Amino acid sequence: MNVRRRHISGIAIAAATALGLGTLSACSDSAAAANTDKFDVVASFYPLQYLAEQIGGSHVHVTSLTKPGQEPHDLEISAQQTAALGESDAVLYLKNLQPAVDDAVSQSEVKTKIDAASLTTEEKHGNEVGGHAATHDTSKNDELAGLDPHIWLDPVRYAQVAEGVGKAFEKADPDNAADYRTRTTALVTKLDALNTEFKTGLADTKTKVFITTHAAFGYLAERYGLTEEAINGLDPESEPSAERVKDLEKMAKADGVTTVFYETLVSDKTAKTIAADANLKTDVLDPIEGITKKSRGTDYFSVQRANLKALQTALGSK
Repeated sequence: MNVRRRHISGIAIAAATALGLGTLSACSDSAAAANTDKFDVVASFYPLQYLAEQIGGSHVHVTSLTKPGQEPHDLEISAQQTAALGESDAVLYLKNLQPAVDDAVSQSEVKTKIDAASLTTEEKHGNEVGGHAATHDTSKNDELAGLDPHIWLDPVRYAQVAEGVGKAFEKADPDNAADYRTRTTALVTKLDALNTEFKTGLADTKTKVFITTHAAFGYLAERYGLTEEAINGLDPESEPSAERVKDLEKMAKADGVTTVFYETLVSDKTAKTIAADANLKTDVLDPIEGITKKSRGTDYFSVQRANLKALQTALGSK
């Protein structure tokens, strides 16, 4: 996956400060992000937007910095968005996933800053040279270098984040604490059930290995005893090398792999090229970084269940 890093400039920040106010487009409307009569939350991208909406209910007004269909890692933040961020009640983001967001949050005076990464544990996945997870690293701390940010694809870790977000909302908006607590419990219960569905559905398969063009599924694979073989170091728009295709073809034959997975927000060219050369099928495995018309579902849960079905088919669920 070709990840382009863009950092918000000092000029943009200065402009935002000078403006003193701004609007931020929500995923479905253009309502102002701040100064509503609700608890105003800015989420950095869809998985965190979804948590905020599910936990906050009618008490919150949630907007997302990342528009539907936009690759989160390519996000640029405008001066207006930066200003609106500063006027909101809370920001919910995932450190080291979106450099521009990290910069904006660090320089913002928003009172409640919720880093989803701090609410669960992160690990290193796919850290080979050119590996996808490693390309996200923006940390100068060696202990944090190369940590895989895709925690939301593991229902257990996502539930841990939900619990932390719920507590943060309770503290920041105590008048509605009881409702936040109730809604958090309900969401965690649903995530526990989803975890059981995955555990049961993937317990008995012909193979445990799957190939993806996007190394986003390390946590999911680890949770359910699978092995993700990512096509590391390849631009989604480029042709894979003959050597890499040969290696994947050998691995596919040895491990009974049938399918090369691609995602909805980037080109499927690489997956289809490799699949054709290795005589494999292609299918979608969605990292749920955004919901669009191409998504196999309308929210986190429906897309995750579509992912489960795709994995069961590809792995040969018995």
